[in-house]
Amino acid sequence: MIANREEGASPVSADHHITRLSSRRNPLRADGYEAALDRTRGWLLARQQTDGHWVGELEGDTILESEYVLLHAFLGREHEEVCKRCARYMLERQLPEGGWAIYPGGPAEISASVKAYFALKLVGYSVDDPALVKARKVILDLGGAAACNSFTRFYLALLGQITYDDCPTVPPELVLIPSRLNFSLSAMSAWTRSIVVPLSIMSHYKPVRRIEPKRGIDDLFLNGSRRRPRCNEPLFSWARFFLAADRGLKWADRWLPVSWRRPGLTAAHRWMLEHFEDSDGLGAIFPPMIYTIVALKCLGYDSDSTSMEWAWRHLADLEIREGDTTRLQPCVSPVWDTAIATIALSDADEPADESAVERAVVWLLGKELRRGGDWQVRRPNVEPTGWHFQYANGYYPDIDDTAMVLMALLRSPAAGGGNQVAEALKRGVDWLLAMQNRDGGWAAFDVDIDNEVLTKVPFADHNAMLDPSCADITARVIELLGTLGHKASHPAVARGLEYLWNSQEPEGCWYGRWGVNYVYGTWQVLQGLKTVGVPMDLPALVKAADWLETVQQPCGGWGETCRSYDDPALKGTGEPTASQTAWAVLGLIAAGRASSEAVARGVQYLVDSQSDDGSWDEPEYTGTGFPKVFYLKYHLYRIYFPLMAISRYSQAVARTRGLAPGALASRIPAEPKPLD
Repeated sequence: MIANREEGASPVSADHHITRLSSRRNPLRADGYEAALDRTRGWLLARQQTDGHWVGELEGDTILESEYVLLHAFLGREHEEVCKRCARYMLERQLPEGGWAIYPGGPAEISASVKAYFALKLVGYSVDDPALVKARKVILDLGGAAACNSFTRFYLALLGQITYDDCPTVPPELVLIPSRLNFSLSAMSAWTRSIVVPLSIMSHYKPVRRIEPKRGIDDLFLNGSRRRPRCNEPLFSWARFFLAADRGLKWADRWLPVSWRRPGLTAAHRWMLEHFEDSDGLGAIFPPMIYTIVALKCLGYDSDSTSMEWAWRHLADLEIREGDTTRLQPCVSPVWDTAIATIALSDADEPADESAVERAVVWLLGKELRRGGDWQVRRPNVEPTGWHFQYANGYYPDIDDTAMVLMALLRSPAAGGGNQVAEALKRGVDWLLAMQNRDGGWAAFDVDIDNEVLTKVPFADHNAMLDPSCADITARVIELLGTLGHKASHPAVARGLEYLWNSQEPEGCWYGRWGVNYVYGTWQVLQGLKTVGVPMDLPALVKAADWLETVQQPCGGWGETCRSYDDPALKGTGEPTASQTAWAVLGLIAAGRASSEAVARGVQYLVDSQSDDGSWDEPEYTGTGFPKVFYLKYHLYRIYFPLMAISRYSQAVARTRGLAPGALASRIPAEPKPLD
């Protein structure tokens, strides 16, 4: 039973951190953080859509704008106004030294810089323009355009700057490999799958638009070489094997009749069209949406065909016009934003907000997927359900969104009865349990997508070929199960805990796959383990909470740079942010340290740094797409996570509001049904 559980309180009287600080007067005034909380509530409520959902901007780096311009250029449309607007945005984001970074405060990155430089030249900027002069020097210092990643090379081939022989071959026959084999399309991550299929069509047809040399990027190749960097892997290795296979495929392209490729092309074409259904673009994410248009062009679709117009419409929906610039989102995040905003608003526990929570719950219920998807290849006999990230992405419910949505649904007063909410909860929990990996953890979209051999294929350098278990999602599923009243002894929870113990870092923290980075992972694990009754005075968890305290900054906040993915020595270091401070505060509250000085200072940092309108300024990126490759700024992270942290601090220490997580007990059966 969980009727007396009070998440965020300090139940362990022996906790030495609570004892050490128990005689201190809390330095925070309740009226200060209560006022901050109410300002943020007002900000969030004012931005709820009329149908009950929230959606904030999802911001990426300039590869989105540059690739958009390169697509237009392939179709001879680089002089359209949208390309000029994208160019102005890219120039605003250029680093002072000349290149382009993939996150604020980061160094110039070669692929992002080459694409931005090329896009600017195509739009009409002169090679002598000061911005391009600076960029060119940085790019050459980084090794030149030949050092770009595989996906950038396809754009360069598309516009005649390199040949397709200098790109990895992506064979459409991948679609024909039986799914039971561990090197099939089904063995790749969901996002890679949706990229690879249209890209395989492009790889076969090898479309090129020739442009005049002065608008090309000959000036970015060191010594004129277009070759990819040499492979440094051992002679007998999977990387060498796949490179040899790539050479074989290139030979076959040149000498075998086109008919040998027809079955694979037909299958890839069919797969792509099937996955258009119930989706805001193929995969509902930017990269495959771009490749879709190129693939349709290769297949002979007219520009005014239904499929082509559908593809362009969803891509254009990602545009954001502001002033004289246009930027693009990599996708949209309404389900994710709505679920977390609902939880945060519920935590604030104001009766006046109940109708807003109910409207959000109704909207979320309407987004449940009741059709099959790619995940059924590995779990064919499980009832379809789950939630996706975007407005529509029918083939790809994901585990993280589903767990977060189910926790949001529990905020509904109707969660305990035999009704639509309760039925959705049961289906969702059953689905999550079926999606547990063999190592005990949970991944994002699928089950056991962990064949490391596939990371050695030549087009795998986007660092996202697989979808393995990760600590943050595993802990979130455990948190949901704990919120429903299940304990550490439950078989699925026990296996998940074993995975988490095995993945803890030596310092005591956990890696964050979907948020930056160790602060995110550590918060989620502490919060998840608290809900299933794991004692917070276990040495491993004391060490985790101690780590959070050691990386707190003198200002009271927490921050962590995206560069910690490249250099783990930077764990827990970086500019302090509202979202990362909130995560650390939430983690320490879960660890039983709500009354600690560290938590009080963290909340004080949030109060002091809050803007008058109830928001926080956060230019940093604290979301993760592909570690080391692509990062994200969720514009609502700086709102709902601080709201959640301040609310739970108020609940745990000041007791000036009702305890929202504890209030869930009235909506959950006293004796939860065992989960098989």
